Amino acid sequence: MLTVSNLSTYYEAMRALDDVSFFVDEGEIVSLIGANGAGKSTVLHTLSGLIRPKSGSIQFLGRDISAIPPHGIVALGLAHVPEGRRIFSRMTVRENLEMGAYAQKDRARILKDMDVVFESFPRLKERIRQLAGTLSGGEQQMLSVGRAMMSSPRLLMLDEPSMGLSPILVNEIFRIIRKLKDLGTTILLVEQNAKVALSVSDRAYVLETGRIVLEGRSEEILNNERVKKAYLGD
Repeated sequence: MLTVSNLSTYYEAMRALDDVSFFVDEGEIVSLIGANGAGKSTVLHTLSGLIRPKSGSIQFLGRDISAIPPHGIVALGLAHVPEGRRIFSRMTVRENLEMGAYAQKDRARILKDMDVVFESFPRLKERIRQLAGTLSGGEQQMLSVGRAMMSSPRLLMLDEPSMGLSPILVNEIFRIIRKLKDLGTTILLVEQNAKVALSVSDRAYVLETGRIVLEGRSEEILNNERVKKAYLGD
């Protein structure tokens, strides 16, 4: 579904990604793990068109999307849930969800997608008329994911979905991530909590200072001694 080849990205003169290559197959959850500053979020920003790559290619569903603007990438079925939620705080829950469907023309599909969101996140349905800025942190994260789901994505990119949440809410968010996979959504997951990310994903890549240094099945990465010492606290 997604093939990234020899991707290099710069912030002005500083190289943020250095010759990064990886792939995501349809139906998978793939994790990108690494320390702060490793370049994980930069990968997602580049894939979603917020940052232009200096070199390399990004193939999504067989099409090079390296030069397509962000709204065009969303329309193709690649959605990005950014770090820090970035909800529209002065809009209601419903209005936030409707903003996620801005590229959709089929009203029946929009209503169906909203039903799926409310089935996944019943609390959002309870707060449908509430201003998003008054929601709890966990509810705002649910809304951020739900808003991305409203674009009917083929591939959903999640950036640090557990950030700032209590352990109970982290478990709930990752339960939803598993459910999204069961519903047919492919997921690329960036997550600081490596142990949780590896427990939910099929495969993983380890990123260090803008380079991929390790890849494999998630259970293999989870049991790798280098990863245990660096990221799992073992």
